[in-house]
Amino acid sequence: MHDILHRIGVTASPEAVSAALTTTDGLAGWWTSETTGDPEPGGVVAFRFGDAGGFDMKVLDARPGELVLWEVVDGPEEWIGTQVRFDIKREDDWTIVLFRHEGWREQVEFMHHCSTKWATYLMSLKSLVETGKGQPAPDEVWISNWR
Repeated sequence: MHDILHRIGVTASPEAVSAALTTTDGLAGWWTSETTGDPEPGGVVAFRFGDAGGFDMKVLDARPGELVLWEVVDGPEEWIGTQVRFDIKREDDWTIVLFRHEGWREQVEFMHHCSTKWATYLMSLKSLVETGKGQPAPDEVWISNWR
């Protein structure tokens, strides 16, 4: 199995980061404005990207200021069964987010694309919690013909 890993530091509280990861308004503020569903553990959140399709994530765990864990239950074949994990911790004046999109069966070209896109969306998360304004889809940074 293969994983996508990223680390960002934000100058906002762990609670602010948790709110951006566990509410539909928060998620719509940094990932995609087309976010619907139930962000509570056991619920499913749907993330849509216009004509590019989308993903459905089952919320496996959500501990404020500590952890958010999803399992991909619908979307591109490469994503089905993978998990998306946000570990949150405080270090000095920073809140650190350790991101993992884990369980890819193989390192296909789409994984390379998704790694870069996750990085741009994590920077959007950082912007949202630090300034109040993220850059979610459809206004995200496009990195290729795949968006």
